[in-house]
Amino acid sequence: MGEAGEFNGEFHQFVVQRSRALSRTAFLLTGDHQLAEDLLQAAFARTYRHWRRIRGDQPEAYVRRVMHHQHISWWRRRRVTERLTAAPPERPGDDPSIAATLRVTVAAALQQLTPRQRAVVVLRYLDDLTEAQVAEVLGCSVGTVKRHGHDALRRLRAIAPKLVDAPRERSVR
Repeated sequence: MGEAGEFNGEFHQFVVQRSRALSRTAFLLTGDHQLAEDLLQAAFARTYRHWRRIRGDQPEAYVRRVMHHQHISWWRRRRVTERLTAAPPERPGDDPSIAATLRVTVAAALQQLTPRQRAVVVLRYLDDLTEAQVAEVLGCSVGTVKRHGHDALRRLRAIAPKLVDAPRERSVR
């Protein structure tokens, strides 16, 4: 197999192995499944272009950074005209289980944070990255990550106090 084949094989293997976790991150950043798919595809496309340079480092951190920057760019371009309501609209066929309610509550609460706060919460608490890793992904200091995390958690407690008492379930991830 030539260098190009090995290059493509490594990238393909990375995409297959990490797509699910990165897709979850993209959804939590955007709050929309279609936007999350677009965001992840854009991040993978940019990662592919730079794969030779980053494949030995931490390619997942690079993809997360690209997703964060791309999401901020999209957010700036299209100021959302939708308004969040206190409760999501009822849809026929939705499972009214506790886990589904918790997921909806988390997603709605995350949408009320600033993009930077949302990124910190998603990367730090839902993707289990350290503060240093989050700072690297976002291109800021650890102190900035701590400040945004603190502000975000305070705001989440005010927005959705029932999240504080909610049982921790793996199904939220």
